Amino acid sequence: MTENTGADHLDATRDAYDAVAVQYTELFADGFGARPLDRAMIEALAGLVLQEGGGPVADLGCGPGHVTAYLHGLGVDAFGIDVSPAMVAIARSRHPQLRFEEGAMLGTGLGAGSLGGILAHYSLIHTPPAELPGVFAEFHRLLASGGHVLIAFQSTDGPVPPVTAYDHKVAPAHRWWPDALAALLREAGLTEVARLVRGPYEGERTPHAQLLARRPDAG
Repeated sequence: MTENTGADHLDATRDAYDAVAVQYTELFADGFGARPLDRAMIEALAGLVLQEGGGPVADLGCGPGHVTAYLHGLGVDAFGIDVSPAMVAIARSRHPQLRFEEGAMLGTGLGAGSLGGILAHYSLIHTPPAELPGVFAEFHRLLASGGHVLIAFQSTDGPVPPVTAYDHKVAPAHRWWPDALAALLREAGLTEVARLVRGPYEGERTPHAQLLARRPDAG
């Protein structure tokens, strides 16, 4: 089967999440508080962003906005962007004090160096692997010097193969060996700061991982 890329991939992801936006929100938006390890990495991102001066943080692929709101509660100037209009509508309804916009990771309209942080919380899993180098290059462009990015994703069970198709229930997705994804971040000029690899929580089928990386200071 030929993998969708570009506009086809975005259209398929948008349509899939529009169709399940209400159910997805009911299943996941209120369950974030029961995942302490995941919360700890979000808190680390917030703390590092504030330590570097508190620049705005873009939650890319924000879904119903629950993690954006969690970041905001930690004192971060957080806003969300999602390709699904239905998800953006729910996020605006649930969190009217925050800013949510429709958009894709490669079409945010944000200026170079405008962000203190980026969060991609299980949103990059739907990006075709061939497009990830371009996405990470865009993250590098968007981050100010000293800015941080946190990526959460389903992990593979071993290093070979480094990326595998994943039978995600909403849209085509991929699992990554953390070292392989960290290598792509390095190639984009982003330096790994920390990582988390954990076993599946109840109801999950695979290991999960998070990578925290930094754009080095200009010099």
